[in-house]
Amino acid sequence: MAFLRLLDRPDSGMETGPRMNDRWTLSGPHHLEVEIRKSRFRARVAPADNVDAAMVFLEQASDTTANHNCWAYRIGQAYRFSDDGEPGGSAGKPILQAIEGQQLDGVVAVVTRWFGGIKLGVGGLIRAYASTAAECLRQAPHVPIIATQRVRFRVGYPELPLLKARTLEWHLRIDDEAFGPGDVTLTVNVALAHMEQLEHLLADLTRGASTLHRLNTDPA
Repeated sequence: MAFLRLLDRPDSGMETGPRMNDRWTLSGPHHLEVEIRKSRFRARVAPADNVDAAMVFLEQASDTTANHNCWAYRIGQAYRFSDDGEPGGSAGKPILQAIEGQQLDGVVAVVTRWFGGIKLGVGGLIRAYASTAAECLRQAPHVPIIATQRVRFRVGYPELPLLKARTLEWHLRIDDEAFGPGDVTLTVNVALAHMEQLEHLLADLTRGASTLHRLNTDPA
């Protein structure tokens, strides 16, 4: 089964925001501070491969001296958000919508607020939390999410260097190498877009003696 895997290197272009109809995640954490009607808002965002990683970041990014630490994450089909004492629907959900509005996945965001003495009202809070999270996400470095498949195959020792040379070009990540007396059994993740090329290369290198075996995996 195909699943989503994050690239190990950031987008090389100058554009840092997501592009239309693509899915992206963050290559690293980012933060932003703004003042809105005397209240101080601090957004912190980061990539998260799983819910446990998101919760660890939430704990680290929250500030106990603040009035509110509102947050949201989207990781595949899993998502959660919290208003942390702000009026219902005024903070956590707008943060989540900021994540989704930029076609981001595998991302967690925390927006901390220090109250400055002027009430913003529900509408003002929605705009403040949404805009702070969205701007922080726009500034953060992005990488595309690549659909991959986990496969296993055998290859002779003379052919191994050529396969490894294609690792970066084809987004092929080697998970395991089992060395035998005459060949190596590789377990790799390869971008679906390059699956056919890998099959052809393997057939040519081994004269058809080795084939790809697709391994069932759970979504990442």
